[in-house]
Amino acid sequence: MKFRPCIDLHQGKVKQIVGETLNSDHHQVVENFVSDLSPAHYAAMFKADGLTGGHVIMLGGGNEEAAASALREYPGGLQIGGGITAESAASYLEYGASHVIVTSYIFRDGRLDENNLQRIASETGKSRLVIDLSCKERDGRWYVVTNQWKTFSDFELHPSNIQYLEQYCDEFLIHAVDVEGKRTGVQEKLASSLAEWTSIPTTYAGGARSLDDLERFAQLTDSKLDITIGSALDIFGGDLSYARVVEYCGRQGMN
Repeated sequence: MKFRPCIDLHQGKVKQIVGETLNSDHHQVVENFVSDLSPAHYAAMFKADGLTGGHVIMLGGGNEEAAASALREYPGGLQIGGGITAESAASYLEYGASHVIVTSYIFRDGRLDENNLQRIASETGKSRLVIDLSCKERDGRWYVVTNQWKTFSDFELHPSNIQYLEQYCDEFLIHAVDVEGKRTGVQEKLASSLAEWTSIPTTYAGGARSLDDLERFAQLTDSKLDITIGSALDIFGGDLSYARVVEYCGRQGMN
């Protein structure tokens, strides 16, 4: 289990937002935090602290240069996601991303797009592709959601579907959308299920707010999954000390 840092970009700035409020009307986005510091500042901090495998997520357009600045600051230390396609993937890898992350490109019109999946896997290679399976619960099951987490696909998270996608990618990134940005604790049932279903590195995001949550998460997953914390951290306006999280994870051998 590792702590994976994150840099979420919206309108070119580092922000923490409630993901479900993303839409074309920026005035309706619920912002938990807007930083005065640059993306490169956070990338340099994560590099200095030896944190690897974090992700930069571009939330909508207008974030490309901000993302590139973070990747250049910490080459090989960060992944990049948000609107990535087979055509754009190579440029972000050249900027210094270790992996590219895809969701909407391979989940289109509510279904898994096999052609796009194969196209981007061919472009990046399995070793540099992360598939984002951000999901919401419906009728006791989890389904991948796209279109800024508003549209349910028909792709359910279960062992056979997970196993199928593992052929194409190096890692999974999974946002528990129902609790993302809300600081209400991890989605325990989803976390424990993912630990059973996945056999490649998988990062869980959503709801973690305390060291107690980290300990609970480790117990639920037998430390098999990695975790990211966003809006709860003091570097993003929250109450949880980033330094304490880094120290705790270091003591546990997580990083």
